[in-house]
Amino acid sequence: MPQFFSNKRLILLLVGVIFLVALISFSLRDRQNASLPEQIIKDTVGFGQSLVTKPAHYITGIFNNVDALLNTYDENKRLKSRLEEFAVLQGEVNDLKIENDKLRAIIDKKEDLKKFNPIQATVIARNPDQWEEKLILDQGTMDGIKVNMAVRTSEGLIGKIVQTTPYTSEVELLTTNNPNYRVSAVVANKKQVFGLIEGFDEKRNELILKRIDSSLKVKKGDKVMTSGLGGIFPKGILIGEVTKVTTDDYGLTKLAYVKPAANFSMLDHVIIAKRDSINIDGSDGNSTNNDETNKTTTNTTGDGE
Repeated sequence: MPQFFSNKRLILLLVGVIFLVALISFSLRDRQNASLPEQIIKDTVGFGQSLVTKPAHYITGIFNNVDALLNTYDENKRLKSRLEEFAVLQGEVNDLKIENDKLRAIIDKKEDLKKFNPIQATVIARNPDQWEEKLILDQGTMDGIKVNMAVRTSEGLIGKIVQTTPYTSEVELLTTNNPNYRVSAVVANKKQVFGLIEGFDEKRNELILKRIDSSLKVKKGDKVMTSGLGGIFPKGILIGEVTKVTTDDYGLTKLAYVKPAANFSMLDHVIIAKRDSINIDGSDGNSTNNDETNKTTTNTTGDGE
């Protein structure tokens, strides 16, 4: 009798093992579709998890919504204050514009050093031997292009037209090695500080602003723009930013290094500035103050010489 029960237990154990192996093999046979027992277990566990997670997510969402409402309230207050400032500033700008128009009407001033008609052009050639000095555009005299017109990009000034053909024009860049190339510039700070862009430092890869009055303050970070006084470049075109201020070789005036605003290594589309006001030829002969505009304007700044 004891032997019978021992054999029976062994038989049941073997059957259990065989059944377990069969279930495992059946489960591993096709993992894309769960078996019925797996479905029941997973659904049951999932239902239990949903009973716990849904209330937790709901409570968390309430706190997040309250936090968002508080942030929205603070943000709304800041935006309202900014809108009030903007409204005040807009009113001041409108008043200044009206006052400016009235003053122009009083003095019958029609010309403005800032005004120019933009002409879009594309760079079609750039000689590797003069990569930092010259480039060729696809606009010429047939398009109204003339010598000494300023050329810029959306970032800032890059140079001027020095030669034209009916369908092309040549630009001399600010980074040229031409020692006679000058641009009348102004440093934009509390006081207008005038100077001349003369030369390019190849080691620093920066323009050189010379002839700055030693009594005037120029600091790092000041913006440098065209003054418009030379008769070639329109007023207010960004040239670059001051990176260093020092004195010249004689210690009589200041000298500043200016990081160009425009990227001279990547020039494809440019804007030619056709000025509404009187242009001069950009040269004063043998560095004299000769009248170059038919007795109308005298070039004393050497802009673009």
